[in-house]
Amino acid sequence: MLRPGQTIIICVIALLTLGIVMVTSAGLTIDAERAVSFEGMLTGRSMIYALAAVGLMFAASCVPVEWLRGPTSRGFSPANRVIATPATWLLLLSIVCLCLVYVGGIGKEVNGARRWVYLGPASWRLSFQPSELAKWSMVVVIATYVVHLGADRMSRFWSGLVPALVITMLVCGLIVLEDLGTAVLIGAVALFLLFAGGAKWWHIGILFPLPVAGVALAVLTSEYRMNRIESFINPYADPQDTGYHMIQSMVAVAEGHLTGRGLGHGVYKFGYLPEDTTDFLFAVICEELGIFGAALVVFLYLTLLLAAAQVIRRQSDALCRFVGLGIAATIGMQAVINLMVVTGLAPTKGIALPLLSSGGTGWMLTAACLGLLVGMDRRTAPDTQPHASREDVPAGLPALGSPV
Repeated sequence: MLRPGQTIIICVIALLTLGIVMVTSAGLTIDAERAVSFEGMLTGRSMIYALAAVGLMFAASCVPVEWLRGPTSRGFSPANRVIATPATWLLLLSIVCLCLVYVGGIGKEVNGARRWVYLGPASWRLSFQPSELAKWSMVVVIATYVVHLGADRMSRFWSGLVPALVITMLVCGLIVLEDLGTAVLIGAVALFLLFAGGAKWWHIGILFPLPVAGVALAVLTSEYRMNRIESFINPYADPQDTGYHMIQSMVAVAEGHLTGRGLGHGVYKFGYLPEDTTDFLFAVICEELGIFGAALVVFLYLTLLLAAAQVIRRQSDALCRFVGLGIAATIGMQAVINLMVVTGLAPTKGIALPLLSSGGTGWMLTAACLGLLVGMDRRTAPDTQPHASREDVPAGLPALGSPV
């Protein structure tokens, strides 16, 4: 029987393989000179990114998550422990990279949005998304914060919940200017981890209007975001402009029927469906592979999340459980948001499908984080049950691993 970590590896490789095939298919053109052969697919950028992602997954599986806890020696003062904690440096690195997006000559603008940073001269065409780094760094930051404070202090308002929310709002505030969807995702995962760590729901409820007001302000002050809300309510009010994305996506999904048009035989990717290799790749999958292809994608994500849940509940270390919970929550929420957008159940936003939609930064960092789960499982006996004390595990976690 496969261990949960092995199941995660299989799901990651399967999603990346499907991603390579579908991104290549979605990128086909009618120009014969730009035709992609099988050999070209094996040596293309998507294949290189996928191999790098798999390599990072196995490398990350060798890193003990406990290392993220930082120094525990009594020779360190509390302030020095915070400074020496890897989570602190990840947070600072994320903030610096997010600020570099707005620096001329370093930040890269695509389709009117500055979400990328050049790695070297622009002629190299190498770039990465700082928001992806921030997304995964915040999982480590919030998990470390919750474990360091413990359940008692997390249940306090000013000394427990508020500092974590200030950090989260700072990071989300830097992202929301250019990428509202990722900012909402980071905020949602952070609130989920804080609640699981012992924060009281009514404390969160008191402050909840603040992020809601921030999101509303970001939407109301942006014309294209208001257009997306209006097109979500009635996409047919302006089918040639604001409602174009959503209409074309839903039509592509519907045209797939049961078995689809066949791999490579999709029509809407030829100039009809915008962002077909990234945000709306699932629509191409539905059109070419039909309901069976859509069911395969959902099955792979569900299997991945179930395997991650098995790994998490076997961990006796609180930090491992929180980091694993944050990784699983991020992938699950991101996948759900993308599927809802593509099928017309949510307003259009720039959220990619994890390990499927084209994107080197996303593939590599997502696979690396899942590698941490693989490493947790490798260092855990198959029949191990968590036996952490009540003092070690924050209040929100015993239900994840305690026997029923």
